[in-house]
Amino acid sequence: MKAFFKSLYINTLFFILLFSIAVLFIASYFFEDILGATKLLLGFLLVFLFFDIYLLYSNKLGVQGARKLPEKLSNGDENKIEIHAINRYRFTVKIKVIDELPIQFQNRDFNIQSTLKSSQEKKINYTVRPTERGEYYFGNLNIFTSSPIGLIARRRQFSGEAMAPNYPSFLQLKKYDLIAFSNKLKLYGLKKIRKIGQTLEFEHIKEYVIGDDIRDINWKATAKRNQLMINQYQDEKSQPIYSVIDTGRVMKMPFNELSLLDYAINATLVISNIALKKQDKAGMFTFSRKVENMIVAQRRKSQMNRVLETLYNINTDFVESDFSRLYIDIKRTIKQRSLFLLYTNFETLDGLHRQLSYLQAISKTHLLVVIFFENTELTSFLDEEATSTQEIFEKTIAEKFIYEKKMIVNELNKHGIQTILTTPENLTISTINKYLEIKARGLL
Repeated sequence: MKAFFKSLYINTLFFILLFSIAVLFIASYFFEDILGATKLLLGFLLVFLFFDIYLLYSNKLGVQGARKLPEKLSNGDENKIEIHAINRYRFTVKIKVIDELPIQFQNRDFNIQSTLKSSQEKKINYTVRPTERGEYYFGNLNIFTSSPIGLIARRRQFSGEAMAPNYPSFLQLKKYDLIAFSNKLKLYGLKKIRKIGQTLEFEHIKEYVIGDDIRDINWKATAKRNQLMINQYQDEKSQPIYSVIDTGRVMKMPFNELSLLDYAINATLVISNIALKKQDKAGMFTFSRKVENMIVAQRRKSQMNRVLETLYNINTDFVESDFSRLYIDIKRTIKQRSLFLLYTNFETLDGLHRQLSYLQAISKTHLLVVIFFENTELTSFLDEEATSTQEIFEKTIAEKFIYEKKMIVNELNKHGIQTILTTPENLTISTINKYLEIKARGLL
């Protein structure tokens, strides 16, 4: 009996009808002729109420449902959740699905309404966008069923609690997997770079086209084919590519609900995969007060799994980053010339100058690319029209900060350090583009 009352819910329609009958009872004090009809209406309401209860509870199975979670969630992406519902009644029912979402989403009014015909099975999909790495616990799946009468609803719970870990964006990994190898790079914002350098690793002979280096013409093959033929060389392989993630306080700034740290983590996952597909060695590490989460650059089958698990478990208290410790650890542990993709953020020239000597020291023995972020909030603020002296003053300050970012790029380039200044949402594309440019120009 307790279970019966816990599953029984009265719909809004019943209260509306009951309130209307109450109004008629009040009116009957002034118009006695309607009292009998009002009592009759109340009787009909109670009869339909009990009949509605009978319809919903006479079938033990009722509406059945189940939730299907992905094995893991992808951070910062829309993840699809499937709900399977099947109607075991002999009549059409209305259902309201309330899934108890993880606490991280802070959504307490989530519900989906639908209709199921007799014996119909339906898939109901919805999406969630997690923005924090970690474990996401889903609660019960609640399905409220109403008959065509619609006075009450019967609640049934399915699936129970379930956990889905939220990993760095592996959906981006799949999206960009073939970009570096396709002929449609421009569609993704990637520019085509003409190769101006090469190794001595011969690949094949091909027909000459305008833009090829005439020094590579194969005269023997040209004589045989009676047309210009040229030697094609492939990029040097097995070069160490390290993603270096600053986990200090400068990476705590949020954009579109994701921190700069999480944008860097997502980009690291993608670029590591592309580097391995390009036959390079992929590695990574993080730093703040010290260097942590070190994965030595290697090219083996399990490397991507190691990178993914390490990125998932990155934790930080966003303290001040120590670039001197970064330089010392790189000098001590990494002897081979490598490409370092350093994800960090500089807001002022003074902030750069405090770390510039360490960046210069790293760039003497390695190819260093400093990747930092545009402040998109300032850009959006500048697009708004100023309506007061105060707003004009604020816009002037904002323009100063934006200009200072460009000065940081110039300062780094002046000291021979490669840079990427990008918006957080374009970080992955910009990093891929820079990596392909470096490979094409043979800079490493």
